[in-house]
Amino acid sequence: MALILLVEDDRIITAALSRALTDAGHVVRAVGQAAEALRILTEEQPDLILLDLGLPDIDGTDALRMIRSVSDVPVVVATARRSETDIVHLLNSGADDYVTKPFSGEHILARIAAVLRRYRRGVDEEGPGTITVGPLVISRKERRVAMNGESLKLTRREYDVLTYLAERVGQVVSRRELMTEVWRQARIGEEQTIDVHISWLRRKLGETAAKPRLLHTVRGVGVMMVDPG
Repeated sequence: MALILLVEDDRIITAALSRALTDAGHVVRAVGQAAEALRILTEEQPDLILLDLGLPDIDGTDALRMIRSVSDVPVVVATARRSETDIVHLLNSGADDYVTKPFSGEHILARIAAVLRRYRRGVDEEGPGTITVGPLVISRKERRVAMNGESLKLTRREYDVLTYLAERVGQVVSRRELMTEVWRQARIGEEQTIDVHISWLRRKLGETAAKPRLLHTVRGVGVMMVDPG
């Protein structure tokens, strides 16, 4: 069972989704505006947010960024946008997963269950200890990351990817492996999700694909974290 914050302004869709989620054993808190969702987020700490992008008060993508600025709660976005550019933009903004409209109740329940499993597995398996790779220090117990002594603000997924790579310094990790082991799924054709997160990690680490220091791309194979010594 999870507390799910449903952010959807269409009453018919809200009623249908609330019924499906409740029948699946979840507790649903439904609101129709992003501003109300942000207020509830800080007060009730939901386990997951199901966010529609077509909200009346704030653009859904902007709402997603606002959510990410105050919380690391898993977010599944419901959108009618289907282009790769739009999807990459959503992932850049902090979405953990997405569903494209129209979708069935079974589909959204499966996506929500998968995201919750990945999130809970990451929390349960997170152990004590520190990983150090050159100037990078990952404090696993506190889920904190520092570069050259300065704290980095990472999303939960960026942290998971960075830690997975740091645990395998000197090993080439394929995009498919990251999708399978970090995202806990292997949807064919969606490996661009990995590229998005690697790109954002590089920016936060102060490097680029052309001039890597820690994250090196092995063309046609994957990515490898290197200890610069």
